[in-house]
Amino acid sequence: MMRNGILGAAAAMFLVGTLAGVAGLIGAYPIYGGQAVRYLVAAVVLLVITRVLGLRFVRMTGREVLCLAGLALLGLMFFNVCVIESTRASGPALVGTVLGTVPLALALAGGRPAPRLLLGAAVVVSGATLATGLGSGTTESLLWALGALVGEISFSLLAIPLLPRLGAIRVSAYSTTLAVPMLALVGWVSEGPAMLRTPTLPEALGLGYLAIVVTVIAFFLWYRSLPKLGPGRAGLFAGLIPVAAIVTGAVLGVATPTAYDLVGAGLVIIGIMVGLTAARTGGPEPAVRPSEA
Repeated sequence: MMRNGILGAAAAMFLVGTLAGVAGLIGAYPIYGGQAVRYLVAAVVLLVITRVLGLRFVRMTGREVLCLAGLALLGLMFFNVCVIESTRASGPALVGTVLGTVPLALALAGGRPAPRLLLGAAVVVSGATLATGLGSGTTESLLWALGALVGEISFSLLAIPLLPRLGAIRVSAYSTTLAVPMLALVGWVSEGPAMLRTPTLPEALGLGYLAIVVTVIAFFLWYRSLPKLGPGRAGLFAGLIPVAAIVTGAVLGVATPTAYDLVGAGLVIIGIMVGLTAARTGGPEPAVRPSEA
């Protein structure tokens, strides 16, 4: 179970990191409209999968409804808005650096972490920060980046109470479905009718990649792994996001890794290994038991 969780979490965060490689394809498309389309396509695919697998609708408790609504609002819609606005204010480096603290934040949020887990998370944060680049920006961009950090943490923590009964596929399907009207509303207020237009072929391919790979597949892998590892252990793999961006850029020939990139990637890997060693030698148990798909 632990091995599957490790592989799933690593794959999920690596796929999320490949987002940087396709960002250029959709750079000219209206941002909020593009995100709404992304989640709409993902929601349709995930709802079809739930039907094919015979996963019936689960009547949720009031607490579960609130967690699901919070997950869609904070973990998807609010996160995307904050990343977009922080990037607009000062570029991607600052928000990337702030989001690099996710492993440490999740380690602390998971209860009383073992010292070695904290050490591993700190090393991962150092490596991710080095690989991302120490960004400088305005107070506005920093506040948006901190909001993105809250959204990223909520994406995991608010899912934990839902996964035992709903499973990874339904949590992914329901949350992406709820995020569509939220993002559409923000897009309409921000951009009006211009929030949507017919995409070019490269834009359609980019949006399709975001919907299927970065959303459907990555969400499913992450939510399958989260109960097996717990938030502290799973959070270590968030450090792979900038590493994946470096690898993707090198493979596509759009960026050549620098020495800082390589050192940062190495630190991320070392930190993950340290943190997982702590888990095997007496770290806290996962927060919830794994559920059905």
